[in-house]
Amino acid sequence: MEMSLMSDNKQPLCLCRRGFLVSLLVVANGMFAATIAGRGAPAKGAVDFGRDILPILSDNCFKCHGPDEKARKAKLRFDTKDGAFRVKDGKTVIVPGKSAASELFRRITTRDLDDLMPPPDSNRKLTQKQIALLKRWIDEGAKWGRHWAFEPIRAQSPPKVKNKRWPVNDIDRFVLARLEREGLVPASESDKERLIRRVTFDLTGLPPTIAEMDAFLADKSAGAYEKVVDRLLNSVRYGERMAAQWLDLARYADTYGYQMDAPRPVWRYRDWVIKAFNENLPFDRFVTWQLAGDLLPNATKEQRLATAFNRLHLQNEEGGIVEEEFRVSYVVDRVDTFGTAFLGLTLECTRCHDHKFDPLTMRDFYSMFAFFQNIDEAGQNPYTGFVDYTPSPSLLLSDVATDAKLAMLKDQIDAKEKQFAAMRDAARGAFAEWLTNKPPEPGVPGLVAAFSFDEIQTNKIINSVDPSKPGQAHEGPAVVEGKNEKAAELNGDNGFTFPGVGHFTRTDPFSIALWLRIQDLAPRAVVLHHSKAPADAGSRGYELLLEDGHVAVGLHHQWPGDSIKVRTKVSLATNEWVHVAFVYDGSSHASGVHVFLDGKPAATEVIRDKLRKDITYEGGEPDLAVGYRFRDAGFKGGAVDELKIFNRALTPIEIADVAGRDDLKIAWKTAPDALGATRREGLLDYYVANVYPPARQF
Repeated sequence: MEMSLMSDNKQPLCLCRRGFLVSLLVVANGMFAATIAGRGAPAKGAVDFGRDILPILSDNCFKCHGPDEKARKAKLRFDTKDGAFRVKDGKTVIVPGKSAASELFRRITTRDLDDLMPPPDSNRKLTQKQIALLKRWIDEGAKWGRHWAFEPIRAQSPPKVKNKRWPVNDIDRFVLARLEREGLVPASESDKERLIRRVTFDLTGLPPTIAEMDAFLADKSAGAYEKVVDRLLNSVRYGERMAAQWLDLARYADTYGYQMDAPRPVWRYRDWVIKAFNENLPFDRFVTWQLAGDLLPNATKEQRLATAFNRLHLQNEEGGIVEEEFRVSYVVDRVDTFGTAFLGLTLECTRCHDHKFDPLTMRDFYSMFAFFQNIDEAGQNPYTGFVDYTPSPSLLLSDVATDAKLAMLKDQIDAKEKQFAAMRDAARGAFAEWLTNKPPEPGVPGLVAAFSFDEIQTNKIINSVDPSKPGQAHEGPAVVEGKNEKAAELNGDNGFTFPGVGHFTRTDPFSIALWLRIQDLAPRAVVLHHSKAPADAGSRGYELLLEDGHVAVGLHHQWPGDSIKVRTKVSLATNEWVHVAFVYDGSSHASGVHVFLDGKPAATEVIRDKLRKDITYEGGEPDLAVGYRFRDAGFKGGAVDELKIFNRALTPIEIADVAGRDDLKIAWKTAPDALGATRREGLLDYYVANVYPPARQF
């Protein structure tokens, strides 16, 4: 980091032999040189509250007179200035400048065991040295302060030392002053063999090579050691050494930690941390990019990659967990890690109560929580085995050439979409001619599979379009009265699979329709899904759900960050047959998903609109399934009838026909001059979709 290796005047710090390790630790951790002097007896001069007094109060008084309101006695606080200088019943706890008039001093020096503080039964007792410090502090004016970590950084004057020859830089003077106060002397300077070994281990984590040792021993120049340090700082091993410590703070791991402990491919973040140290990335950027790089204006791929810092918590794919419980757990982990890594504080205490030692409240914790939960993630990882196991949101780490190609393809797709949008109007002339010469009967092209559920024989149901691809019953659904003849009744654990049908990619248009009867408005019920077994909720594929009776349609690469999902604004009526259909136009946009109820377009709300990767699997496609799903809520107490699958996006008038309405037949038989606007536009959609030659090229 730039801050860790530069002084205020931007000159490299002298990483001298004796002062090297202390210098590196002091500046890298942002500490005052004064704090290296430690907590021993104060030097001559004023007693420092944060260094000398606060530790005494914290260790001996805060248990009964601190931040913990429930444990507080006599309503007296020593963790706040107002409490410590309180006046009550004519007694002042601390009278600045007058220890003899201060109730605090009287209570810590009295011989009356009933008044003595700390109480004898508390197993705490002040030493004579501590009592003397408190007296001196009060008599000096009882200047209040805070723990040194909460005080603004201020310049420190190096102390005077007796041995003026030993210090090489100002940090050495602080170290030596403490040694002299304790009656100690510095150790002798190490020989060159030990010195290069120590510094090489410190900066790279590795021992020096024989050649490196020989070169250092042979270098008799005054700057020989500094040249070794420069060489080590410029080594790639330096970044690896520093990164190892940072990655511990960032809780870096290459697996997810729960149950299967599946691989977590986040090594690119690890490499970014190494690169940041080796390139001397300024510390403010190092912090900002990791915490909120994606929120920067025009964020670069590198800045967004750095935010993987926030995603390195444990992540669970176990089937029995409560998804929201673990999503919240992940957010809590991010808050805790932020406190540890960047503040040096235990923020997790304030998850349940105001902090008992630090000036932190529950409000502080949940204010931070609100920031760190702005990640579109699920609490339960989809169960997909070890293939492409990165839960969303994820980052496409493509190179420059690939990015250019993707941008070119996007431009081409946008241009094609504009052409197609304009095609409807361009087709009107040819459409008018077609109206007078169309076939005698309409049809709805694209039907690839149809299942009536009228009969289950040897656990199979007939596919009337392709008898070689029957549906297969799972755990014996019952046959009941249906919308048309018979239907299948489901209990949430049984249903059907349909091998060899319904395999569609993200760019394939398709339509699916069926009759449904629901028993109640359950919070969630999986009616239909196409995802690889034993894949579960949110896994790759497409699905038709009921959520409190609302029809929801989703297409997922991985939920929730790489998905499309729309949901109807109205819910289905219970105990009535309703025809439900959805159409997807292959556009990868939520605007390309349309839901129809009883043959009419249903108003929908967009839940997700971020699909950018495919919804299919490598190495074999899954089966379409109805009624049940691994680790999910099946369609319980419901019934299905007349499932139909089309390999194209049906138009609204075609959906009405599939639902049993007469809209298409009536419009078809109406004379062109007698067509109303609604029927004419419906037939125009049909014509463009199925007949118009330029549209067929798309």
